[in-house]
Amino acid sequence: MNESSIKRRRGRPKKEQTGFSETKAALIRTGMEILTEKGFAATGIDAILRTVNVPKGSFYHYFASKEAYGLVLIEHYSSFLSAKLTKALSAEGLEPLARLALFMEQAERSMAKYNYTRGCLVGNLSQEIAQLPESFRDKLGDVLNEWQILVAQCFEHAKQLGHISTEHHCDELAYMFWNGWEGAVMRAKLEQSGVPLQRFSTFFIRSIQMPD
Repeated sequence: MNESSIKRRRGRPKKEQTGFSETKAALIRTGMEILTEKGFAATGIDAILRTVNVPKGSFYHYFASKEAYGLVLIEHYSSFLSAKLTKALSAEGLEPLARLALFMEQAERSMAKYNYTRGCLVGNLSQEIAQLPESFRDKLGDVLNEWQILVAQCFEHAKQLGHISTEHHCDELAYMFWNGWEGAVMRAKLEQSGVPLQRFSTFFIRSIQMPD
């Protein structure tokens, strides 16, 4: 076989390739939407497939198993939230703690948009971890650690500016932030209200901020 025969053809991809990609993306998008509302164990693949209008037999052309599908959803949700968190923590014209407060404010608005029926996919799955494949445990832990690192960097910046005490250990502070924030998100879903998020944000920032 000569070189020219194995080169990728230029131009638009074949229609069936485009359709495959679009269907897989729709399955991922719909899965994230449903799992931010409901648990993974209780969510049947049928409900997702009906929403996307994909035959059940075709599901395994896109994912090897429901477990593999779940791991992909976690990865995509992690990337989605990491991008939102990074953007907020990089906002120009704001001090580090104000950037973290901005992230929490934006998250609250996102939950309000769906009447507080959708929470955090990672938090939802963590609550039912005993019913999930063991592979989910490590994956969810890795995601939380990645988010923790981003917030710890925010606290390091705040410490350099003298906005929080030098006695604070930023990694531990970030660990406690995510523990508290996930709890606030869970309660916001329970109460269908943004009050738990608002109260946590105000309390946490005030509790670590150096007095003027």
